[in-house]
Amino acid sequence: MTTDAETAADRDLASCHTCCKLSPASLHHCPRCGATLHLRITDSLQRTLALLITACVLYIPANVYPIMITEYLGVPTASTIMGGVVVLVQLGSIPVAAVIFIASVAVPLAKIVALFYLTWSVDRHRFANPRQRTRIYVIAEFIGKWSMIDVFVVAILVALVQLQGLLAFYPGIAAYSFAGVVVVTMLAAENFDSRLIWDQLESKKYDNSKT
Repeated sequence: MTTDAETAADRDLASCHTCCKLSPASLHHCPRCGATLHLRITDSLQRTLALLITACVLYIPANVYPIMITEYLGVPTASTIMGGVVVLVQLGSIPVAAVIFIASVAVPLAKIVALFYLTWSVDRHRFANPRQRTRIYVIAEFIGKWSMIDVFVVAILVALVQLQGLLAFYPGIAAYSFAGVVVVTMLAAENFDSRLIWDQLESKKYDNSKT
């Protein structure tokens, strides 16, 4: 005789996010480390959506305004992310331009789109393949941490290259906006509870068993 597998939530068991100990959710606190126990992240979809909207707002100035200002012999020159990519292509540094474009433009945008899709699919109860959606979430969470290249470059140049009167680098407003995009999307990924994807599968099995 075969039976459908039960989830930990079905048995009122919660995994501690600090030490990973599985305990009854009714305890409210982990008996091992004392951290708060909860079956699912509270208001996960609402928090994720709010953070994603914030990321979209920050993404616009991050790509429109200058990310770095170069001052050579007293003459300032501002450059945006895409402007820097175009200059690198013109100089023949296509591999570097590709890395900057992928890490600073494509990756943050792809992560935002992926998290929007996951939030929408869970909220609208779209029963797409849960394994594929889980892979999308894992990939989005991983690659998002590698999209700070431009901010690191600006920070290093500002710290190391300050030749008074000759050459100097200053961060533009886009550097702060871009750093905000990366941080906010990382928080959005942390607040999205991927277990909700599998909860849909369980609810679908329950609905089918009633028919």
